[in-house]
Amino acid sequence: MTAPRHALFPGSFDPVTLGHLDVVRRAAALFGRVTIAVASNSSKRELLPLERRLALLREVTADIAGVAVARVDGLTVDGCRALGANVIVRGLRNSSDFEYESQMALSNRAMAAELDTVFLPSAPEHAHISSTLVRQVAELGGPVELFVPAAVARALRERGVGAK
Repeated sequence: MTAPRHALFPGSFDPVTLGHLDVVRRAAALFGRVTIAVASNSSKRELLPLERRLALLREVTADIAGVAVARVDGLTVDGCRALGANVIVRGLRNSSDFEYESQMALSNRAMAAELDTVFLPSAPEHAHISSTLVRQVAELGGPVELFVPAAVARALRERGVGAK
């Protein structure tokens, strides 16, 4: 009998997008249990504070069975071990994502041979959406609600970014 599958979906989610939610829903259907591992990325200027991102992710995934949200610092493989996850899920929008994520998957596998990485290609309607795009649209006062859940669009407006 195989061990139950618990997937970790790591990222900074600054902000969480409709594409992220699509990957979460599909991963939950595949694995039954998914933990969204939210990290701070010191190489990026954050749009939303970490605690706000955690709260928003909990809000927008509340209706998806088997999904939890946790703060994870450090290496993804250490987060998997700490939370008992045995699969890493990554979304792929394009070939550039594949190149980067393949290298990360191989590195994670070298550090933790017991972990597999599963790539889920973006749904076509979300393939153009990235958190970077959303940050740029928000900072220029554009319609972020086209790319993020309503709760996230409200949070961005509360921070003074995005369409009014």
